[in-house]
Amino acid sequence: MKITFIGADHEVTGSCHFIEACGKNILVDYGMEQGQSLYENAQLPVSAAEIDYVFLTHAHIDHSGLLPLLAAKGFRGKIYATEATVELCDIMLRDSAHIQMFEAEWRNRKAKRSSATPAYIPLYTLEDAVSAIRLLHGVSYGETIDVCEGIKIRFTDVGHLLGSSAIEIWLEEDGCMRKIVFSGDVGNTNQPIIKDPSTIDEADYCVIESTYGDRLHPKEKTDHASELAALIQETFDKGGNLVIPSFAVGRTQELLYFIREIKEKGLVNGHGEFQVYVDSPLAVEATQIFQKNSIECFDEDAMKLIKKGVNPLNFRGLNLAVTPAESKAINFDDSPKVIISAAGMCDAGRIRHHLKHNLWREECTILFVGYQAIGTLGRALVEGADEVRLFGEEIGVRAKIKTMSGLSGHADMEGLLDWARGFKVKPEMTFVVHGNDKVTESFAEKLESELGLKAYAPYSGTRFDLMRGRFEYEAKPIPVARKKKPVGAMSVFDRLIAACQRIMALARKYEHCANKDIAKFADQINSLCDKWER
Repeated sequence: MKITFIGADHEVTGSCHFIEACGKNILVDYGMEQGQSLYENAQLPVSAAEIDYVFLTHAHIDHSGLLPLLAAKGFRGKIYATEATVELCDIMLRDSAHIQMFEAEWRNRKAKRSSATPAYIPLYTLEDAVSAIRLLHGVSYGETIDVCEGIKIRFTDVGHLLGSSAIEIWLEEDGCMRKIVFSGDVGNTNQPIIKDPSTIDEADYCVIESTYGDRLHPKEKTDHASELAALIQETFDKGGNLVIPSFAVGRTQELLYFIREIKEKGLVNGHGEFQVYVDSPLAVEATQIFQKNSIECFDEDAMKLIKKGVNPLNFRGLNLAVTPAESKAINFDDSPKVIISAAGMCDAGRIRHHLKHNLWREECTILFVGYQAIGTLGRALVEGADEVRLFGEEIGVRAKIKTMSGLSGHADMEGLLDWARGFKVKPEMTFVVHGNDKVTESFAEKLESELGLKAYAPYSGTRFDLMRGRFEYEAKPIPVARKKKPVGAMSVFDRLIAACQRIMALARKYEHCANKDIAKFADQINSLCDKWER
């Protein structure tokens, strides 16, 4: 009964934890690293084909984004998540695969033009994403699931994203019971649309995130609708566009919620029924999923609107751009408008086209409404870059760059401490993950000094014995090499090796089967080998 820390250790993205218990291999999240990576991640201790289950906290790509790669390498177990998370993953993993494939195609075209040999392989393909999606198994909040003998799980709403959850895991092995809780990403309180985080009564061990473990959100409740209305008014009065790089899932829906309120209260004057464009097919689909899951996931204020017959995410003047032609047409319209487009950190997607058309215009405003990871274009703009490179062209930054303070899907330091206070029985050990290098350490100290919890911030590769309550291995940080190849990109030969590993994993499961079944399986494998040896 052990846990090995794999990803988002002294780093914010790439969440992944590996549990060995009851003869099963389990992952809690398998996320993609985004932005700059500081430390090397340990490899999974077993092949993908030997993983039995994945327990997924929520759909954000830094928690779910490598599931297609896992499927490509031979994983065929169940992925447990809330029903809303399953629906969001269905669109988000497909979108991620499209991005991987488009980038590979673009890089290889560029190589051809420079007479180099095209050799860029996408991290995974759409087929891989579909394979992972087929393994998703949706459950309801609060439902206790008997995964297999000795393992039970339950998902609790933590108010970070539609369908986001903390996961309680009960493990029973050799007469010993241990309960470990994974916080997932804990949400901020008083967010629009979704509920506030719920707490959990008890755990033997807790793995808690620390994204904002060193900062505090403004104490006063911010009137985001009025703040946004003032920016729209100022920008439109100058004849410019308000361009908002926004995460397609979660933040875009919050913005629609605020703009509906702005229009209802008439907070923008002199610009009639101003137009708002959501330029992201993913955001359009995600909004539909939000509306579908309103009863289980929406908070009291959003439900009051729905009961009145008001759609909290729709209003007059809302335009949804799905096709490339609809996206391009937005920048041929000279009238002032709000443009909401993905990706939220400006590292990919249609937002880069809108930045190219608007960054150089003094009358425009670029509004950032979410976290900008180190190494992303969004971070460079927020930090005051005078010029950026887009599509091979240097673009001067003359537009006003603004950020909306207090609008965060993550709990701050006090919010995280409040969530940890929810334990009526203190965990024996709390592991601090999913935070920048020094933040994990400082938040671990906070948990000890403020709550009296024993806390530790592991580096990737650290292994802990849950049954005996002791470390088997405490990893040291391994800095990332400066020139790093795409993590895990698979060649055709790699896929062949992964297929063979899947056969080996399956063969091990036959150990206690009837001899005739083992013999039949062996004969089939030998027959396949004979065929290809010819």
